[in-house]
Amino acid sequence: MKLLKYQVENFRSVENSGWIDCDDVTTLVGINESGKSNLLLALWKLNPARKGAIDILHDLPVSKLSTLRKDAGNVKFISAEFMLGEESAKTIAESTGANCNSETIVRVSRYYDGLYLVEYPEECPESNSDVPEGEEFDKDAYEKNLKDAILEELPKFVYYSNYGNLSTKIYLPNVIKWLNGETVSGIEVNEDQVRTLRVLFDFVKLDPKEILELGKDPKIVAMERNNNRTTTPTAAEITKAENDKEERSILLQSASVELTKQFRDWWKQGEYKFRFDADGDYFRIWVSDSIRTDEVGLELRSTGLQWFISFYLIFLVESQENHKNAILLLDEAGLTLHPLAQKDLSRFFDNLSVNNQIINTTHSPFIIDTTNIERCRVVYMDENGFTVASSDLRQGADSLNDKSIYAVHAAMGLSVSDILLQGCQNIIVEGPSDQHYLNAIKSFLIKEKLLAPKQEMVFVPSGGVKGVPGVVSILSGKTGNLPYVLVDSDTSGQDTVKKLSSGLYKDQKDRIIQVKDITSIDNSEVEDIIPYSLLSRGIDRLFLTVEDETFENAYDSTLPLLPQIEAFAKKHSIEPKQGWKVELAKSVKQLLKNKKITDIDEITKTKWVNLFKKFEK
Repeated sequence: MKLLKYQVENFRSVENSGWIDCDDVTTLVGINESGKSNLLLALWKLNPARKGAIDILHDLPVSKLSTLRKDAGNVKFISAEFMLGEESAKTIAESTGANCNSETIVRVSRYYDGLYLVEYPEECPESNSDVPEGEEFDKDAYEKNLKDAILEELPKFVYYSNYGNLSTKIYLPNVIKWLNGETVSGIEVNEDQVRTLRVLFDFVKLDPKEILELGKDPKIVAMERNNNRTTTPTAAEITKAENDKEERSILLQSASVELTKQFRDWWKQGEYKFRFDADGDYFRIWVSDSIRTDEVGLELRSTGLQWFISFYLIFLVESQENHKNAILLLDEAGLTLHPLAQKDLSRFFDNLSVNNQIINTTHSPFIIDTTNIERCRVVYMDENGFTVASSDLRQGADSLNDKSIYAVHAAMGLSVSDILLQGCQNIIVEGPSDQHYLNAIKSFLIKEKLLAPKQEMVFVPSGGVKGVPGVVSILSGKTGNLPYVLVDSDTSGQDTVKKLSSGLYKDQKDRIIQVKDITSIDNSEVEDIIPYSLLSRGIDRLFLTVEDETFENAYDSTLPLLPQIEAFAKKHSIEPKQGWKVELAKSVKQLLKNKKITDIDEITKTKWVNLFKKFEK
């Protein structure tokens, strides 16, 4: 199941977050105290991998606690929409007889009494099961079975924050007390640290008490036998102690080898070797790597590495090794890392998101992936002090919330600097929807080995044809070549071509590319280089209320697509919501990510390859 979007209501600082669209990686950006963590915690409690109990006293907004706590069973705090995907759809269909498929959408909500509500934003899947003759179809039983099957397939959520970083000078007697819910006089430890310690010992497959027992000195055993009076241990006690210590050593060695192997497969930025060791009452983690071969305690290595190993143990154990069905919620991930390592972390998220969706919070511009800026959601406080999230990266730019969006603007500034300094291949496009389409095509062609660019291709939206000259002036750089420009072949696009060709691009007209050069369709736009099979689902969503006619039946592939969509909408008195072109592009980008070379027709592949060859001349 894939998380499409979620909404938080009546949870801590959040009255109503608004719907938060989710991608493979989604980054919530905002200042401290804007409520970013609460947006993760509420989602975590929808279906936590471990812990995550609902706490009415602390989870309900303080201002509403007195009025809502007695009616908690009717107060919803989280709703999330999922697309089933092939595996979940097949499992649910087999167990319930439901007529569902990979693109079926379900909405799951949870209330403060812990109960769930399952709804179907489009339509409830009908039953394919035959009803025996003479019997009536039991709709209530069917819907209950369907709900149970959906909840069974619901992804687990794994939450992690910096506060859970592992302490590696581990004094076992204290750990035993903490894990039993007891306190230790004079030592403060937070719940997140205890959680990480619990996960650590789960991974080792030994509890700290057992580690202590297996490592007990035979003199201590003898004293315990003799009412704490000093005495000589027996031969049997000495032999048992030797065997116990050997067993402990072998078990810890086995766990060390397993962690080293799995961590290497997961984090490919270095060859680290871990060793678990127990000495008397102490448990330690030693680390070495291919460059620094001498072992040192984990606490002497960077806080960045401490974060990674702590997060990895939580991820590994709490997702119960069922990685494909876990969604990772990372709160202020990697703030202790160097800025360049933070940029590596954003790339690492991309790799990890192949099997696991990720939602992370940050206020660091270095963790924002500017090549996928559409993944950012700005988080800020409204005029009443409640947390709000939005995909509109301008929302926070007012007198109250101007700081919330600063990290995104800073990241974009850093990105422009990188482009100028690192010699990327810049291609200016008209808008963000074009950016989505072309990034998706580029990734597909590279994945299928149809494209091997010598430089990173960066598609920069200009905010419309009028903004092209201004963006060109920024991106021209130190070389003599102007950036490529891809413009639509509609009237405004043709006007732009004429102006650029007679002015700024007079000597480099070959760097202006019209969509018509690829499609051979007059007035065509970037959407016209996309096969209808990738666009159809997004278009159908625009016209869910139209019952007597489908857009596909009216569609003419020899004409530009967008004017046909607008005409169809006008015919049926539908006003597409603002930003529908970008949403359509994002849906195509998501679909193409999972397509193989055999899924795309030869004509389309040829068009795509020819277009990208123009960018490399």
